[in-house]
Amino acid sequence: MTRLDSVIRRLQAQRDAIDYAVALIDKTAGPVLELGLGNGRTYDHLRYRFPRREIYAFDRQVAAHPDCIPAQPYLFLGDLTETLVQAKSRLRVPAALAHCDVGSGDEAATRAVSIAIAPLLRPLLAPGAIVISDQPMTFKNAETLSLPETIPAARIFLWRML
Repeated sequence: MTRLDSVIRRLQAQRDAIDYAVALIDKTAGPVLELGLGNGRTYDHLRYRFPRREIYAFDRQVAAHPDCIPAQPYLFLGDLTETLVQAKSRLRVPAALAHCDVGSGDEAATRAVSIAIAPLLRPLLAPGAIVISDQPMTFKNAETLSLPETIPAARIFLWRML
């Protein structure tokens, strides 16, 4: 598979997972968390799919399209292991959805990040919250959900918090 085909499949899987989550969190109150703002594409899709929810974005630095940069109270900049801890005091209520796009292309570094952030993310999530991730993670008190048919196995991972 070419790198172009791979990125197309990744973006389709992210879109399909976000669209799938709309119904899954319909009755769960709370904001949406975007871990890995990147260029803002999935953030923009989250705004479209969840227009009535607050969306908080996290990234090391801003690299998003100007139209896809959240206002200051909704943007956390810096290392995820620090900003997720800071978020606990800034979020008014636990989140209903977390979309995690933390893959960097460096497998060892990516795995270390996903291991480090899962226990920091968990306290920010409401019961019934959904986590969508491009990386496998381990959460306490969570169930792994089946993926929609359109998403290949191991492309996206999905959990519901209990």
